[in-house]
Amino acid sequence: MHVFYTPDIDHNKALPEEEAAHAVRVLRLQPGDEVMLTNGKGSFYRAEISVADKKHCLVNILEKQPQAPLWKNHIHLAVAPTKNMDRMEWLAEKATEIGLDEITFLDCRYSERKVIKTERIEKILVSAIKQSLKARLPLLHGMTDFTQFVSQPFTGQKFIAHCYKNERQELKDIIQPGQDAIVLIGPEGDFSEEEVSLALSKGFTPISLGPSRLRTETAALVAVHTINLLNY
Repeated sequence: MHVFYTPDIDHNKALPEEEAAHAVRVLRLQPGDEVMLTNGKGSFYRAEISVADKKHCLVNILEKQPQAPLWKNHIHLAVAPTKNMDRMEWLAEKATEIGLDEITFLDCRYSERKVIKTERIEKILVSAIKQSLKARLPLLHGMTDFTQFVSQPFTGQKFIAHCYKNERQELKDIIQPGQDAIVLIGPEGDFSEEEVSLALSKGFTPISLGPSRLRTETAALVAVHTINLLNY
């Protein structure tokens, strides 16, 4: 069954313009066809199309189906975006398919990119939750200053992955299932030593993601998968 993203479905029985166009013009769905909707806030809706024309696609809700949480904690990934946005788009898609709750892009000393447009990534997140049958859309934050970010209050476990030789623990060995978790992933040039020191002073735990040297997007995905798997 086709899945459509309808964030206001509890108040508006019309599919958003892009979703309506896909349903009517691409899939050629007709009145009477059943579809599945998600509001991105934790629920699916089984629905029947009532009107399908060039400008509108209206539905009747047949059943609301709340989705139980698929992991035990709140997972927040904060990552310095790469110069090549294709790699960040790939990360956003795959991390959402695996499962997380928030994504923040970090502006660090050695960041290769200082500006990021979130509109396209937001669409990728929507597509990923539909594809992976998730009823919750991750919260997306644009570029955020590193110092400002690590100085904010967070609950749960806080991790920073870096490549310096000072003592680090394996993420897989110290995750406490059920606790909220936030993990920082730096740019290709790594966090600066000053940034690592600041994060440690703010209560972040230094971690390793294994013996291999990983690209930014690979490290971020490994971190999300590790946290998600241990909270399944």
